[in-house]
Amino acid sequence: MTLTTGPIGGSAAWIGADMTTRSDWMVALTPAELAEIDDAIAAHRRAGRAMGEITPETFRLPTLAGRLSKVLDDLLEGRGFVLMRGFDLAQRSVEDAAIAYLGIGSHLGGFRSQNARGHLLGHVKDLGLDIQNPKVRYYQTNKELEFHTDSCDVVGLLCLRAAKAGGGSRIVSSVTLHDRMLAETPELWRALFNPMPTDRRGEVPPGMLPWFDIPVFNWHAGKLSTIYSGQYIRSAQMNYPEARRLSATEHAALDRLDALAAELSLEMDFRPGDMQFIHNHQILHSRTDFEDWPEPERRRHLLRLWLSPRTGRDLPPVYAQRYGDITPGNRGGIVVQDTELRFTLEPT
Repeated sequence: MTLTTGPIGGSAAWIGADMTTRSDWMVALTPAELAEIDDAIAAHRRAGRAMGEITPETFRLPTLAGRLSKVLDDLLEGRGFVLMRGFDLAQRSVEDAAIAYLGIGSHLGGFRSQNARGHLLGHVKDLGLDIQNPKVRYYQTNKELEFHTDSCDVVGLLCLRAAKAGGGSRIVSSVTLHDRMLAETPELWRALFNPMPTDRRGEVPPGMLPWFDIPVFNWHAGKLSTIYSGQYIRSAQMNYPEARRLSATEHAALDRLDALAAELSLEMDFRPGDMQFIHNHQILHSRTDFEDWPEPERRRHLLRLWLSPRTGRDLPPVYAQRYGDITPGNRGGIVVQDTELRFTLEPT
C-alpha cells in the first residue's frame, strides 16, 4: 500500500459550485458535426454492419474525431467529465440514436460488458424491480443512487427521454474528496487506503469470492484512482460474515466520504440528446430519485456505455480482482461463466 504524501490538486480537483459558473465542460455539437454523424449512420446501414462491428474506422467522423480526441484528453488528464449537447432525437429512431452513440463512443474506447448478461449497450430505466433482490441494480429502479464508481475506465450516458421530475445527474471529483479529507480528517483519509470487502451483487466471475477486497483510494504510478460503492461495501458486511469486519474508523470514513460527495458535487439535468462521459477513476457519480411519466412511451430512458480507452492510465494490480485484465483498452466490465456479449435495443 502506498499513501499520497500531500494534496494532489490540479485540474481534476474541482468543486461543483465553481463548475456551475463555467461552461468549458459543455461541448455543443455543430451543424457540420451533426451532418457527419448522420452520414456515418447512413454508411453503417448501407454496409449492413452489426452494432458490434462499429469502430472508429467503420464510423468515420472526419472533423468530429479530432474534437473527440480532445474530449478524451480532458476526460483522462483534465477535469474528468464532459457533457455533449445538440444531438437532436426528434428525427431519429432509437436504433439510429444507438448507432450514433456507439459510433461516438468507439472513438473514446472499446465497449465493455455492463452486467452478467453481457450487455454492451446498457439501459438505465425504472423496470419496477424489487431493490431487495440482491441481483437487482439501483439503475433499474427510480430510487436515488448513492455516489459510486462503475467497473470500467469511462462511463457514458445518452438521454433518450427525461423523467417527469427529478433524476438529476450528480458528479464529484474524487481528487477533491481526497484532498479535503487529508486536510480535515487525516485519520479517516488514511482508512480509505485499507482494502474493504465490496459485494459483487451476484455477478461472480469463475473462481472468485462473492466480494472483492480493494481500497477506495489507490495511489499508483503518480495518480490517484478511486473505486467506490458504499452500498456494496456495507452490504458485504451484512451478507458475508466471513468477509473482514470494518472498524469504527473505516465506517466513519465511508460516512464522511458520502457527506463530502454530496456537499462538493455538481448536479446537471439531462435533456434528450445529451451525452455525458466521465472518467471513472477520478469521478464519483450518483442520481437523484425521480417521478416518471405514467405513459410507458414517455418514461425516463438513458443508454449507457462502459468504455476502455487504449490510452488509459496504469491501474494498480489490486484492480484485477474487479477488472480481470488491467491492460488499457482491454479491461473492466463484468464477465461471469455464461456471459455472452450482445447489443440490445430493449431494457431487460
